[in-house]
Amino acid sequence: MGATKTDHFTDKQNQIATLLKALGHPARIAIIEYLLKVNACICGDIVNELPLAQPTVSQHLKELKNAGLIKGNIEGNAICYCIDEKVIGKLQNYFENISTRLTNKKNSCC
Repeated sequence: MGATKTDHFTDKQNQIATLLKALGHPARIAIIEYLLKVNACICGDIVNELPLAQPTVSQHLKELKNAGLIKGNIEGNAICYCIDEKVIGKLQNYFENISTRLTNKKNSCC
């Protein structure tokens, strides 16, 4: 098999792209914001907060979890979700680096 296009980029670039792709839907942003507000919850709580069906919320939670943005622990017959602060820290560092570079830039190209 040949190389995929992502093979031409660094691991860090691929990791950031995966995280941002997972955040590329407003329902997932709403889920992250809700988790920030309550600090942890079960899937049913999120379903009650969003105008989406339970299977749709579950799919968005799966995408966020696969990207590593949230963690889930089984508690009885429910799953309790929370934000993975370490992974969010990677995004924070990435955007802080961009901001610092833009602030230190002397001339604008546009």
